[in-house]
Amino acid sequence: MSSLINTASPSLSPGRRAWLRFKRNRLGYWSLVIFCLLVGLSLMAELISNDRPLLVRYQGETYFPMVRDYSEKTFGGDFDTTTDYLDPFIRERLSQNGNWALFAPNPYGPKTLNYFAKAPNPSPPTADNWLGTDDRGRDLLAQLIYGFRVSVLFALALTFTGTLLGILTGAIQGFFGGKTDLAFQRFIEIWGAMPELYLLIIFSAVFAPSLALLLILLSLFGWMGLSDYVRAEFLRNRQLDYVRAARSLGVSNWHIIRRHLLPNSMTPVVTFLPFRMSGAILALTSLDFLGLGVPPGTPSLGELLSQGKNNIDAWWISLTTFAVLVVTLLLLTFMGDALRDALDPRKADLP
Repeated sequence: MSSLINTASPSLSPGRRAWLRFKRNRLGYWSLVIFCLLVGLSLMAELISNDRPLLVRYQGETYFPMVRDYSEKTFGGDFDTTTDYLDPFIRERLSQNGNWALFAPNPYGPKTLNYFAKAPNPSPPTADNWLGTDDRGRDLLAQLIYGFRVSVLFALALTFTGTLLGILTGAIQGFFGGKTDLAFQRFIEIWGAMPELYLLIIFSAVFAPSLALLLILLSLFGWMGLSDYVRAEFLRNRQLDYVRAARSLGVSNWHIIRRHLLPNSMTPVVTFLPFRMSGAILALTSLDFLGLGVPPGTPSLGELLSQGKNNIDAWWISLTTFAVLVVTLLLLTFMGDALRDALDPRKADLP
C-alpha cells in the first residue's frame, strides 16, 4: 500500500514527503544504509579486531581481558607484566586442559605489533594478517577499521560545530541585515583571507598534536561557506507575509527566528551535510598525510597513505586505504545527491 501513496497528498507532512522522495532514489537510500552499517561496525571495532580475548576460561575461572588487565602469572607465566595474548606460550596455556579463549575475528588491535610474522615488514596479506601489515608490523585491517572510525567521528564533530556556527552567524546576518550584516561580511572577508594551512603548521609546532586542537582550528574556518547560504535564506524569508504578521503582533525576534525563519531556512543546511562530512574526512586525511593531523600512534588513513607512498612495493597498503576512502566518499556523495533531490520542491512527486 505504501508504494501507492502520493507524496503530494496533503495528509503527509513535508518531512514525510521528503523521506519518500529520498527512498525513491535507490542509490542514495542504499548508500545511507551501507554507510550506517559501516559506521555501526566501526563503533564495535573492539569486538571485531582486538588483540585481547573477549572472554577467557582458565582453570575454572572466567576472565574478561577487554575490561581488565591480567598479569602473565594469572595464566601460568613467569612475569608480573600485562599478558600478551598473542604469545605462543600463553596461547598454548589457554588451549590446554579444557581452558579456552574467545578471540575477536581479527585478533589484532590498531597498535599491535606482529612479532611472529614470517615475512619482514611491511608483509603482504597472509592467513594471519588478512590485508598484510604496515612498515611497523601493525595489522592493516585493524588500522583501517579504527582509522575509519576516527575519520567518521571527527567528520561528524567537525560537521556539527561548523554547521552550528554557520547557522548562528548566517541567521544573525540575514535577520538583522543593515550594519550588522555589513560588519559580519567584512569580518568574514578578513577571516577568510587568513592562511589556514600556515596556522595549522604554527599551532602544531607550538602545541602537542591532538584531535581536539585540530577540531577547534578547522571549526574556526569551516563555518563561513554555510553561513552564506543561511544568510541568503533569512534575507529572503524575513520579507514574507507571515514574518511581517508576527512582527506586527509583537513577537520577539528570538521567537521569530526559532519558530518561523529557522525551520524554513534549513534546506541548504541539511542538503550540504553529507558533502561537509566528505570535506572533513578529506581534510583530516590530508593533514595526516602531511604529518599535521592526529597524534602519533593514532590509527589514521592519511598516515597509511603516507606509508604507501614511502613503500611503493607494498601495494596492499595504498590499495586498501585508497579503496576505503573512495567507498566512503562515494557513499556520502550519493547520499548528498539523493538528499538534495528529496528537498528540491521542483522535483516531481511519486505517482
